[in-house]
Amino acid sequence: MNNNNQHSVQDSLRNREEKRCTLVGMTSDVCLSVLKIVTGFVGHSSAILADGIHSISDTVTDALVYAMVRLSGKGADERYRYGRGKYETLAAFLISIILVVVALGLLTEGVKDVWAAFQGETLERPHDIALIVGIIAVVVKESLYHYTRLKGHKTDSSALKVYAWHHRADALSTAATLLGVAGAMFLGERWRVLDPIAAIAVSVLILVLAYRLGRPAVEELLEVSLPKNEQDKIADIVIGTPGVNAFHNLRTRRNGNLRVVDMHIKVDGDLSVNESHSITREIEKQLSDALGEVMTNIHVEPYHGTNDCEKKS
Repeated sequence: MNNNNQHSVQDSLRNREEKRCTLVGMTSDVCLSVLKIVTGFVGHSSAILADGIHSISDTVTDALVYAMVRLSGKGADERYRYGRGKYETLAAFLISIILVVVALGLLTEGVKDVWAAFQGETLERPHDIALIVGIIAVVVKESLYHYTRLKGHKTDSSALKVYAWHHRADALSTAATLLGVAGAMFLGERWRVLDPIAAIAVSVLILVLAYRLGRPAVEELLEVSLPKNEQDKIADIVIGTPGVNAFHNLRTRRNGNLRVVDMHIKVDGDLSVNESHSITREIEKQLSDALGEVMTNIHVEPYHGTNDCEKKS
């Protein structure tokens, strides 16, 4: 099996894992949304009802991730010569935007509820079922976080990695709701303000998470170079390859899970085309072994001496 076929098989397996993981999350979110909304009405819990409405946005995120994963799985063609990995990056960026919107909504509602509580408004005591459903939701969401995070690292999918933190943000949000419900049930009327206070704290945490998750996606969309440690590793591999005297014009970027590396290498001008090609193939192999899936574009030039070019650019 040649290198292109191997990459094609790996991409297919990876995309299948991504779609399966997203469908698990989507099914869970739909079930949790219905359960929370019904419980909110039956159990007289405005906090659980609001959390259920918030969970509806999760299904939108699930659908977004699934659509982007399907698109990215189509691979390279005449129009997308570098593949469709940026669809995953776009999904990660859009999820971070959704997290910001949700966090600002929770923050606004939390501040309004705290203000209302200080004005003397009393919240109704929730039913026990609200507490039970809240516990179930936290356990399910935290389990989805660990499952999706594991799959994201296994497939090196930026979309799944961000999607995992979306589950964690939901778990924290529901935990805050759960804290408020428990306080309203067991600590008396004046402690029911714990619900909106906890919601405010979680909304700030979600905003921080959104920034941490959205920044790498933005950098990839803007084609920022690979991290310095990866560029140094590339430089060490290239200059340590037998037959390479120097290199320059190193350019790097990410495209989904794919690392794109362009460079010029300097070799002995008396080498044959076959010998020069063997050197480039060896570089490609070592880069793939060290960094994972890599797309390289290596331009070969004759070497004329130590002052011909720099080893690093």
